Amino acid sequence: MTASEASRNFASVLDRAAHGETIVITRGGHRLAAIGPAAVGNGRELVGALAAFRAAHPEDDPGYEDDVLGTRELLTEEDPWHA
Repeated sequence: MTASEASRNFASVLDRAAHGETIVITRGGHRLAAIGPAAVGNGRELVGALAAFRAAHPEDDPGYEDDVLGTRELLTEEDPWHA
């Protein structure tokens, strides 16, 4: 889809992406961008990865737990990464 078409039909582009389609946007015949479904997640995978790292390497960073807890305090309910 050309950039002009995407601009004129942006609501349709978003609807198509919401239904799982990825739309490639072109300008001057060159691929410019792709609009598709957003990844779904609330951070559980990240929390799990951080926990696994800490369990495997607790000696690598003695301040790791304080860093993670400090970061969590920065998150808000509106933040999609908030677990």
